[in-house]
Amino acid sequence: MKVVDAICEILKREGVEFLSCYPTNTLIEAAASAGIKPIVCRQERVGVGIADGFTRITNGKRIGVFTMQAGPGAENAFSGITTAYSDSVPILILPVGHARNTSQVFHFFRSVQAYAPVTKWTEEITLASQVPEIMRRAFSYLKMGRLGPVLVEIPNDAAVEEFQGALNYTPVKRTVSGANAKDVAEAAKVLMQAKSPVVVAGQGVLYAEASDELVELAELLQAPVTTPLEGKSAFPEHHPLSLGTGAGVMPKPVHTFLQKRTWCSPSVPA
Repeated sequence: MKVVDAICEILKREGVEFLSCYPTNTLIEAAASAGIKPIVCRQERVGVGIADGFTRITNGKRIGVFTMQAGPGAENAFSGITTAYSDSVPILILPVGHARNTSQVFHFFRSVQAYAPVTKWTEEITLASQVPEIMRRAFSYLKMGRLGPVLVEIPNDAAVEEFQGALNYTPVKRTVSGANAKDVAEAAKVLMQAKSPVVVAGQGVLYAEASDELVELAELLQAPVTTPLEGKSAFPEHHPLSLGTGAGVMPKPVHTFLQKRTWCSPSVPA
């Protein structure tokens, strides 16, 4: 079993069904052999968008994965990954890297360095034996805390190195943090005291699959609801309390209601 085969086996155990990709790299053929369907795109930015969109429509429950070639391929994916980072979308990026004996040569582009500011975490595979631990860390970051893209760089010589022994890997469990009960109670008190509240519902509602609860809250408070672009569809826009989606450009109801609001901290009713 080569390193790319071990990676694909781990992806299968994590429930990955397809690999968004741009040639050339050995991970694509390994994925196809493992039963993971490669979806070849025409440009790296598009490939990241496929992975990003898949993750979004599954509310982060299933992770989109994208792989591309070293050098220009990895460079071209940058704008897509920065979008996922800005919008807190968990996607796994698996770029091929230059061979380990030349990767430090100036000016070679190294994804593990260049993408550090726009990912939750980056790591390079330098030893075949590290694959299970590195992939476990990658999926841990994808499933815990504030979500975002994670990158594992695979040097092209390491990709075809033999992975020795049994593959000891168990899928990572998702961890979810809860709010402090006292803070929730205080927030509820502020909402009930508010004279003219407006609810701004972000994509966290989608990831928590809490749209029904949001509707119940809005109806209880008789509070209008707006969403940013990332949270669109978190609240039904045909609902009488919906103001629509507002961002830099917004419909007049959103602008009108937000202009009337007094923004406040939990200790100051609005």
